[in-house]
Amino acid sequence: MASWKSHVRARLQLRDHTEKRPFVGVFSSLSQLEERFEARKQFLGEVKSESQERGAVDVAINTRLLQLQLKESEHFADKLSQTVSDLTSVLYVKEAEVQYWQSRVSQYREEALTLAKGSNGLKATLAQLDFTIECQAKELGALRAERDRVQAELAQARREKDELLQRWMEDKREEADRLNNYNDIQERWQRLTQQLRKHLHKEAKAHVPTVASGATAADAPRSHQDICSVK
Repeated sequence: MASWKSHVRARLQLRDHTEKRPFVGVFSSLSQLEERFEARKQFLGEVKSESQERGAVDVAINTRLLQLQLKESEHFADKLSQTVSDLTSVLYVKEAEVQYWQSRVSQYREEALTLAKGSNGLKATLAQLDFTIECQAKELGALRAERDRVQAELAQARREKDELLQRWMEDKREEADRLNNYNDIQERWQRLTQQLRKHLHKEAKAHVPTVASGATAADAPRSHQDICSVK
C-alpha cells in the first residue's frame, strides 16, 4: 500500500512540474513588468517633486513626459491584468484537474482497500481449502490402508476357502472310495453267499434221497433244520 501511494505521489509531482514548465516565461515577464511598473511609479513621484521645485517652464515638458510614462504604465498595467487573468484561468483549470486527480486517487484508494479485503478473504478461503485438502488426504490414506488390510484379509479368506474346499473334496473322494470299496465288498459277499447257497442247495438235493431211504421219520425234520441253518 505504501509503495502504491509513493508511486501516485511521484507521478502527480512529475505532472505538476511538467505542466508548470511552459509558464516559466510568463512568470518571468510578470516579474519584470512589476519591477518596471514600480520603477515608473518611483520616477513619476520624483518628477512631480522636481516640477514643483522648478519653474513653470519645465512643467509642460514634464507634463508631456509624464503623459507618455502614464500611457506606458497603463499599457503595462493592461498587460499585467491580462497576464493575471490568464494565470487565474490556468489556476482554475489546474485546481479542477487537482480535484479530479484527488477524486481518482480516492477512488483508487477505495479500490485498493476493496482488493485488499478481497485478497484477505481469498487467503482465508485458500487456507481453509488447504486444511480441507490435508484432512481429505489423511482420510484417503487411512481408507487406502483399510482397503489394503481388507484386501489382504479377503485374499487370506479365499486361500482358506480354497484349502477347505480342497480338503472337503479330498474327504469326499476318500469317502466315495470307502463307499465304493464297501459296495464292492458287499457285492462280492452277496455273490459268494449266492454261490454258497446254490452249492448247498445242490448238495442238499443230492443227499436227500439217500438219507430218506435209510432214516426214520423222526430224523427227517432234523436234517431239514440242519439245511436251513447252513443256509
